[in-house]
Amino acid sequence: MNARQPSPDTEARSTEASDRYLAVTHEVVNQPPALENYNLYLQDRALQEAVRREGADWAEAGLDRFGALCGTAESIELGFLANENKPVFHSHDRFGHRIDQVNFHPAYHQLMTRAFEQGLHSSPWTAPRAGAHVERAAKYYMHSQVEAAHCCPVTMTFAAIPSIRKQPELAAAWEGRILANSYDARNLPDADKGSVTIGMAMTEKQGGSDVRANSTRAWPVGQPGPGQAYELVGHKWFVSAPMCDAFLVLAQTESGLSCFLMPRWRPDGSKNPWQVQRLKNKMGNVANASSEVELRGALAWMVGEEGRGVPTIIEMVAMTRFDCMIGSAAGMRQAAAQALHHCRHRSAFGQRLSTQPLMQNVLADLALESEAALAYTMRVARALDNQHLEHERLLARLATPVGKYWICKRTPNHAYEAMECIGGSGVMEDCILPRLFRESPVNAIWEGSGNVQCLDTLRVLQRDPEALDAFFREASEARGANPHFDRFLAQLQNDFADTGELQYRARNLVDRLAVLMQGALLLRNAPAEVADAYCASRLQHNGGQNYGNLPRGINPKAIIQRATPVVD
Repeated sequence: MNARQPSPDTEARSTEASDRYLAVTHEVVNQPPALENYNLYLQDRALQEAVRREGADWAEAGLDRFGALCGTAESIELGFLANENKPVFHSHDRFGHRIDQVNFHPAYHQLMTRAFEQGLHSSPWTAPRAGAHVERAAKYYMHSQVEAAHCCPVTMTFAAIPSIRKQPELAAAWEGRILANSYDARNLPDADKGSVTIGMAMTEKQGGSDVRANSTRAWPVGQPGPGQAYELVGHKWFVSAPMCDAFLVLAQTESGLSCFLMPRWRPDGSKNPWQVQRLKNKMGNVANASSEVELRGALAWMVGEEGRGVPTIIEMVAMTRFDCMIGSAAGMRQAAAQALHHCRHRSAFGQRLSTQPLMQNVLADLALESEAALAYTMRVARALDNQHLEHERLLARLATPVGKYWICKRTPNHAYEAMECIGGSGVMEDCILPRLFRESPVNAIWEGSGNVQCLDTLRVLQRDPEALDAFFREASEARGANPHFDRFLAQLQNDFADTGELQYRARNLVDRLAVLMQGALLLRNAPAEVADAYCASRLQHNGGQNYGNLPRGINPKAIIQRATPVVD
């Protein structure tokens, strides 16, 4: 019997089905949604608690609104665009005129505009009140999670005020425009602008952090002295945000290293001979331009006492170091948020990653590090709000170099570990983790590397020994809450009584000061599962070296739940 032959219509339908079957290779499942369109304030319990605890509860409505703005998909896209399009330097225009202009992608300018409209450069100076620094730190913390590099000129503009105020006539001429809550990116003389940005230029090729080795010279145009005009000749090896309207610059005079305010334009509207040689080719911090410059008789005005340039500019440096702490804490929060969000949605080996014990150990550890960094940073913010109190002044003086050293140094490995939680997708450039990782070493190196912070800590102990008493007094508020903490505190106090080879031992001592204070703050303010886990893992050694070494007996599920942004 002959087999039945298929009809032409049946053959056509079969071929169509076969083609369709072959074209559909798979269904996309088990992938998390993008972490976007969420509120960075309302989805961060540790931040909300810190704001209320440290005195800025009055700012919560504004922080809520800003947190929602920072979490939009549009805001997150601005961060990617600003980093995908590097700044471009143009030394001359097409007619041969020297212009020293750096062009940025519009996304960079949009982020700058947002920062300045929010007063991230000004609010504690224009509206000082209890909690002003805390409120500003919370906004900076959220804004930096969107894109960190452009925050450099925001920080420098903010930090310049204490130094410039040392020269009242210069402050009178500049402060109103520095503190204006608007952003003007035009390459114009500062006299033609209602708002300006301020940078700093300290380091040179031969000295780096050793600014007393600087060779740039300053000669008085007329009468010498504070507030007077000078011409500067020399170079600066590392100048970030070269499109700032003016810079605080260190240069040598007959009396030694002095501080100057140098605008990019002269009062007559001509270009000041401050010439950019090239932009740095940086590993990270891509959206922000950093440059090498030469000064060829650049006009500038002395700020503060002649020969006292370092004490004058150190006021600015102290504030930039504080912002390094905020920025690194923000990087940790965003890295942890990404890892926690991913693992909440992703399954492997038949279970959600966030429910698997080994991954829980890692995630909880990352969350602990992030919350501890935030708690420390916001406590310093409250100290800055209360500099009229001796305890707060001393605490800030010591806690700033200690915190800058520790928090910034902890960030790179934290970023890497969060990347590993995500896996291969976390290494791809369309994920934020590679940018967070490349950004992570920056704050540890800028404004004084780790050794510089440790040496500054020793200088504080030498010049203001009562600062150590204030630090221990603050930490001792947690005494009795945890046996690991009590033993750690007693041992550290005992070790400070030994003054031998302090410089050799400085890193060990500063490490321990930092974790002591973080432990104290968490014991006093965080849920018990957070504080006890921190003390058990940081204040006693269990042989582990990497993240994911939390000891048994803690509650990682509660720590993870507290820290995870819920976005479905």
